[in-house]
Amino acid sequence: MKYRITHTTKYTYSEAVPVCHNLVHLKPRDTPAQTCEYYRLLILPDQSKVSERLDYFGNTAAYFAIDQAHHGLSVTATSRVSVAVAKNADTGTTLAWEEVQNRLRTDRSAEVLDAYQFVFDSPYVERFEALADYVRPSFEAGRPILEGVLELTARIHDDFKYDPRATTVHTPIHEVFEQRHGVCQDFAHLQIGCLRSIGLAARYVSGYLRTEPPEGKPRLVGADASHAWLEVYCGDAGWIGVDPTNNLRAATDHITLAWGRDYNDVCPIQGTIVGGGERKMTVSVDVAPGEE
Repeated sequence: MKYRITHTTKYTYSEAVPVCHNLVHLKPRDTPAQTCEYYRLLILPDQSKVSERLDYFGNTAAYFAIDQAHHGLSVTATSRVSVAVAKNADTGTTLAWEEVQNRLRTDRSAEVLDAYQFVFDSPYVERFEALADYVRPSFEAGRPILEGVLELTARIHDDFKYDPRATTVHTPIHEVFEQRHGVCQDFAHLQIGCLRSIGLAARYVSGYLRTEPPEGKPRLVGADASHAWLEVYCGDAGWIGVDPTNNLRAATDHITLAWGRDYNDVCPIQGTIVGGGERKMTVSVDVAPGEE
């Protein structure tokens, strides 16, 4: 599947901003199932102080600064991405979850050590006992890890209500757990916390989800949105993506931008400004099939 993606973030300020510094994660990753064929970052006011590097997790991070007075900022990332059908692990043949848990604790190979760092607390995902209590019914003794993960994904989808007004990017997961409301970021953090609470490795994935318009309705350009899901280390089966917001395994409709311990590592755009008075931000995302 091929996609054309346009992601525009605009800021307007009531007072001039003399200087700003920004970090963005907007370039789609190359993975075994995904290839970024084209990428361009357009920043207005126009300036040339953009530097790119690979961050600790292998994501492309771009940094730029604007040192001239401005009343607005526009950041547009345009990309073309090809997503292939990944080889799906058979649910019932994955290793028992305790075997994966033990391997993470004891195996010091490069692959498992890389996964082991995603077992621990991170800025937006702190484990607490209620998470372990919630996750245990899905992970009875000897159960194949992917079976447990998929059941947990379905339970979160059923038990928690999608509500974009219920949380902010800074809402801790214990509040999400208590109020049973949130958005994709919250549900990804919640499931990550559940899995880490029983010693499994899970990482946060930032990206996009292709959405289909209602039957008979045109696709609205710019009406898509950023999305978040998670990947779980399943031993010999590697990393497998699941989407608790939609109760899905990540597939060709999921386009990966970046992954990390949580949202804090892969925020699409973040920065620091001086002044500016009142500020307003708008975001437009368009995910279109490449053959359109």
